[in-house]
Amino acid sequence: QQQPVESGGGLVQAGESLTLTCVHSASIFATVGWYRQAPGKQREFVATLTGSGRTDYADSVKDRFTISTGSPKITVYLQMNSLKPEDTAVYYCNIKLDALGLYDYWGQGTQVTVSS
Repeated sequence: QQQPVESGGGLVQAGESLTLTCVHSASIFATVGWYRQAPGKQREFVATLTGSGRTDYADSVKDRFTISTGSPKITVYLQMNSLKPEDTAVYYCNIKLDALGLYDYWGQGTQVTVSS
């Protein structure tokens, strides 16, 4: 299985929380991340985590979202708190198994809808 499998999307009200999960069959990664695409907009960066533990977040989600991983298979979580209507999008998981990006995999996406 090369394509990551995402789960956890859904419909929530503003201010609520949601956790997305992404699973890949490999056990070691270089970088994992979450991206999102709202209707009519380009896909945008949300958060990444490197194998060394460095995290980066988009300014729009900083202090509200947390990216983390689990084992033994690559499992990537995105804990989303204090959700806003503008967080509504399809969220995609990205797994890079190597630093050069030669083994770069995207999930199929999971819909997150936040109502006001």
